[in-house]
Amino acid sequence: MRILVVGSTGYLGGHVAERVRVRSGVRLLTGGRSRAADVPVDLVSGDPGALADALRAAAPDAVVNCAGAVGGDPAVLHAVNAAGPAALCEALRKAAPDARLVHLGSAAEYGPGVAGTRVPESTPVRPASPYGGSKAAGTVAVTCSGLDAVVLRVGNPVGPGAPATGLPGRVAALLTEAGGHPGAVIRLGDLSAYRDFVDVRDAAEAAVLAATATGPLPPVVNIGGGGAVRVRDLVHTLARIAGFRGRIEEDADGSARSGEVSWQCSDITTARDVLGWWPTLSLEDSLTALWAAGGHRDLGGPPDGGGPR
Repeated sequence: MRILVVGSTGYLGGHVAERVRVRSGVRLLTGGRSRAADVPVDLVSGDPGALADALRAAAPDAVVNCAGAVGGDPAVLHAVNAAGPAALCEALRKAAPDARLVHLGSAAEYGPGVAGTRVPESTPVRPASPYGGSKAAGTVAVTCSGLDAVVLRVGNPVGPGAPATGLPGRVAALLTEAGGHPGAVIRLGDLSAYRDFVDVRDAAEAAVLAATATGPLPPVVNIGGGGAVRVRDLVHTLARIAGFRGRIEEDADGSARSGEVSWQCSDITTARDVLGWWPTLSLEDSLTALWAAGGHRDLGGPPDGGGPR
C-alpha cells in the first residue's frame, strides 16, 4: 500500500510519516515543496495541472494531508487551511479518484464549548478565530469533495518536537532558557482555560489507522485525549518535569482567543468505534517526552494561554 503524507516535515506530519514508515506492508511517500520530497506538492501557489500530474505519477492508495498553518493573517490562514485542501481534492479527483484522503482538521472548528461536556461530531461548528474558521472551511472542501475522505478533528497535540507556536512547546523553550535558576520568572497569559490535549504520537496513529481502514468512514472523526485539562496544570506539570525552581506568573488579561474559548473537550467515541483507536499515552507521558526531546529554542512571538489549535 502506498501512503502519501503531505506536509511530512511539519510537527504532526513528521510523526505521521514515521508511523507509516515503520508499518508493515506500507510504503511511505513524502509530499511537499522540499526538494527532498518524493512527490512535489504545493497546495498554495503551485500549478494545479502539475499537482495532478505528480499525484497521477505517484499513484497513492491513500493521502494524509498534514499541511496547515496555525498562525498568520486571515488571508494566509485561508490560503493554506481552506484553499489548500480544496486544491488537493480537485487534483485527486482528476488524478487518483479512488485514493482515500485523510485530512487533519482541528477541534478549534467547534469554537466555545460548554464546561463539563464533550463535543460529538454532530455539533455545529462555531469557530471563534480566523484559524478555526479557515480549518472549518477546509473541512467543508474535503467532506463535499465526493472523494473517499475523512477529516480527523484533532485536539491540542502535545509531545516530542512540539513547536513554539503552541503553548507546550513555548513553555518548554522558556524553561530551557530559564535553566535551574531559582529566581527565574516565567510570565504567561491567563492559564485558566481547559483544553483537550492529545499526544502527537497517538494522533499520528489515528491518521494511519484512518488511511488503512477498510470500508467507508464517517466524514468527520474527533481525535482527542479523552478529557479536558486545565492549561495551568499542563504548565506546572511541565515545570515539575523540567525541575524548574523559579516562579510562573499569569497575565490576567492573557490571550483574547483563549478567553473566548474557556472550555474545549471532544467526544472521541466514534474514533473508538470506527478506527479501534483510543489514546494510549497520558499527558505526563507527553510532557516527559517533550522535555526529553529538548523542547524548542525558538522564542519568537508573544506567549498566550494555549488557544485551540
